[in-house]
Amino acid sequence: MRLRNTVAAVCGAIALTAALATPAQAATGDFSYRFIGLNGRPQTATLHDPTSDECVTLPEVADPAASEPAFAPHNDTDEFAIVFTEPDCSGDSWTLRPHGNPATDRLKLRSVVLLIQ
Repeated sequence: MRLRNTVAAVCGAIALTAALATPAQAATGDFSYRFIGLNGRPQTATLHDPTSDECVTLPEVADPAASEPAFAPHNDTDEFAIVFTEPDCSGDSWTLRPHGNPATDRLKLRSVVLLIQ
């Protein structure tokens, strides 16, 4: 009886480990945005093949007390992107379609999540 319980426990642990070890799916392409750098000039940053279904707070604009939001996002990935006005995918949001045109400078953001289709 103990052997059967041990085997069942080991099989369960292996199944759980396999499920947790599944690699995250990444979008293919680039998500870029502009921000005002420390020198006061606009700069561009790009997320290459970002992980899907994972909120990314943009590091250059993560602190609302210390920086202006990023602007003009361009979703050139194969996934829909939802951009947020606040860190941690909070605040107002807008959806950008895959391989879309760059948004205007008026669209502000501090975080983004790409959705698996």
